Amino acid sequence: MNEILLAILAIGIAILLLSLGVILRKDHKFRSEHISQNQRMRQDGIHCATSQDREARKKEKLNIED
Repeated sequence: MNEILLAILAIGIAILLLSLGVILRKDHKFRSEHISQNQRMRQDGIHCATSQDREARKKEKLNIED
């Protein structure tokens, strides 16, 4: 029983510590972690998988010969 209570306490402390960044942030704005909004990755020509898939499908439609 003590092990369960200790595990619950440890998880509670971990959640509290992880949420401190959200609670104490002054400007309430977070950096976007999405690839398409990262300037350095755009400069290198790196896109997200969805964008690359969309571009590849457009190229395939243009290259199909009847």
